[in-house]
Amino acid sequence: MGKYMLTAFSKNGETLLDESFEATTEKEAKEFGEKRLEELKLLDSTHRCTNASGKLVLFHR
Repeated sequence: MGKYMLTAFSKNGETLLDESFEATTEKEAKEFGEKRLEELKLLDSTHRCTNASGKLVLFHR
């Protein structure tokens, strides 16, 4: 089980979401991140999901 960080930003750079979670695979982490962003209506904002070593598994600008 790996740790991931999901972060979303407003257009002016304000942090809108900054939360960590665990997932078994990068695919699972990406799916969880997309679902969570959709729940919070943040899919259109700039966002990223990274693993514990900093690798991007989800990014939208």
